[in-house]
Amino acid sequence: MAAGELHRIRLLFESGRYAELERALKELLTRQPESGPLWKTLGQTLAVQHKDALPALERAAHLLPQDAQAHYDLGAALRKLGRLADAVPSYERALEIKPDFVEAHNDLGNALQAMGRPSEAAASYRRALALKPDFATARSNLGVALQSLGMLEEAMACYRAALESMPRSAETHNNLGNALRRLGRVEEAVTSYRRALEIRPEYAEALSNLGNALRDLGRLDEAEAVYRRALAIAPALPEVHNNLGNMLLQRSRAEEAAASFREALNLRSDYPEAHSNLGAALMELGRLDEAVESYRRALQLMPDYAEAHNNLGNALRALGRLDEAADSYHRALGIKPDFAKAHSNLGSLRRFQGLAAEAEACCEAALAIEPNLSAALALRADLRSDRGDFAQSEELLRRVLAVDPENAHVLAAIVRCRRMTHADAAWLADAQRLAARGLPPPQEAYLRYAIGKYFDDVADYAQAFSSFRKANELRKVIRPRHDPERLTREVDTLLGACDRDWLSRAQTRAQPGAPPGTHPIFIVGMMRSGTSLVEQILASHPSVFGAGELKFWDVAWARYAASTAKGEDSERMLAVLAAEYLQLLRTLSGNAAYVVDKMPGNFMFLGLILAALPGARIINVQRHPVDTCLSIYFQDFEVAPTYTNDLAHLAHYYREYLRVMAYWRSIAPAGTLLDLPYEGLLEDQEAATRRMLSFVGLPWDARCLDFHQTDRVVITASKWQVRQKLNRRSVGRWRNYAQFIGPLEQLL
Repeated sequence: MAAGELHRIRLLFESGRYAELERALKELLTRQPESGPLWKTLGQTLAVQHKDALPALERAAHLLPQDAQAHYDLGAALRKLGRLADAVPSYERALEIKPDFVEAHNDLGNALQAMGRPSEAAASYRRALALKPDFATARSNLGVALQSLGMLEEAMACYRAALESMPRSAETHNNLGNALRRLGRVEEAVTSYRRALEIRPEYAEALSNLGNALRDLGRLDEAEAVYRRALAIAPALPEVHNNLGNMLLQRSRAEEAAASFREALNLRSDYPEAHSNLGAALMELGRLDEAVESYRRALQLMPDYAEAHNNLGNALRALGRLDEAADSYHRALGIKPDFAKAHSNLGSLRRFQGLAAEAEACCEAALAIEPNLSAALALRADLRSDRGDFAQSEELLRRVLAVDPENAHVLAAIVRCRRMTHADAAWLADAQRLAARGLPPPQEAYLRYAIGKYFDDVADYAQAFSSFRKANELRKVIRPRHDPERLTREVDTLLGACDRDWLSRAQTRAQPGAPPGTHPIFIVGMMRSGTSLVEQILASHPSVFGAGELKFWDVAWARYAASTAKGEDSERMLAVLAAEYLQLLRTLSGNAAYVVDKMPGNFMFLGLILAALPGARIINVQRHPVDTCLSIYFQDFEVAPTYTNDLAHLAHYYREYLRVMAYWRSIAPAGTLLDLPYEGLLEDQEAATRRMLSFVGLPWDARCLDFHQTDRVVITASKWQVRQKLNRRSVGRWRNYAQFIGPLEQLL
């Protein structure tokens, strides 16, 4: 290149006349197409103009293999295009040629940090600082890498050192705020974010982070205003939509939150946090299947996302898919062993499954990590009440409320510890105030059921029924729709498959139903019919172990039906089911001679039970139909059948129960099924108890009369009642609500 041409190019570049320079360079390249310096200068000129410089820079790097600047420029262009994996080798080549290339060390660190390789990024920044200790930008970038590695104090030291040299770096003030917030120093974080915004008022990321800090402080109105200001500046930032959604969810505005999360996902479909947060909003709206899909999408994008595994577990549990929920919690803990909420959730699930020792261990693990975790303290309270220590349970619940007074679940749980009285007016005021705030349906439902129980306890039946009705309408919103016609068809199919000849053949050919000394006892009936009381009485006998409600036979029936539909050996399947069930009893009870399974809904599967276990004994507890249905309607079940929230559906289900039991009576062998009236048990406890013990083959034991003193775990909704002496308060209870029972009148 002639000296005059070179001088002209320098003048054009230095004067910023880039368009004119671009034309001159392209004209020169027509004559000197293999000139590396010309291609390099053209690439730099295009980059300054924000044009596509990559082809020119690639050509320059090819023609100038020993030019560190050419490779550095190519790396910068590739990083700008998001091609980080390609940018790294270009930076590394520049550093091979020129090891003291400070800017290349720093920018290589930026590329590595963006690729999620903070340890390597930190090493690059440290090399830059070793060459140039006063390189404030590299010092600030090192802070970002250290923060990614969880080294927050070290990161803050880097940010503060960088700010001494460049006090008007809005990015560094913002990053310092992020470190302070993660350390729990939220007020200081707010100050840092505001300093960043003084320097750059339109800094949308800092506004979003300020909103997060204000949300942490409970200043939700300010947080919402800040998020919306950020979106007015940068509506295409998915992080801000996601953060706004989290704030709206915190304010119980789940529909709006879901819209914000969806907008974030419209902008970035591969945003795992937004998918998981959308799942949380859908959970609040009762759209559980959709929530599961959102969580699964988050986990497809980020398989090691512990929080999403935990949240998926919550959704699966709400759907009654308990084994899958446990697996999700275990996955969360495998990724993040100190995840207190996951320990607590697993403990709560294990409690629900009747695994008290495992539930206790999970609860203690959660509290060892996070001593004031509300969910774990509430779980400990539940575990105490399961053991009959209701006073300590209430004390623990009130301890939670002292630090978390807006916790609807905990506030509602207090009513399960005892009968409420007018002296609990302060509790009622708190519950009504919180329920009126427009909570998500699940949380409001907890409170409406609890308020209903308060009014029932104090004999204000009109207010009680009004509260229970509101609670059930809320539960309908978040539970699958009940289909009475489908239920009738399923009953028809089940009874049609289990006729007298089938049962007789199965019992004749079956292996002995239990090993010597093992006697399964099934207590069945409608929910809330007295099955827990009967189990408590029998479990007070020294030869009996009460196993609680075992979820086995509904799944067993599905397996049996599927097996026979394929033409497989039905006798073999019955033997398999019997062996699996008896092993379950042995696992739970140890060496107990008699084991009680009090899953009420097993009444549907008595044919299969008798076919697989000819030696089984079945006690069907019968209670006044309207008392039974109202008691179901008034109870907040964690996982409930679909019929429980509507009086007409309850009436229909009760009629189907009567039909099923009449059929089993007609085909069951003599001496295998005992109908036990609940009211008769209350009328003459000893006579009814002697009748039950004789039926199952047990000698009399007076301890069965003092069942309320038996020390055992009871997790059902009746756990308070079974700790009390028998009384007749629940008999004829429906008369207090006679004007409200509507569809249940047909059961009279």
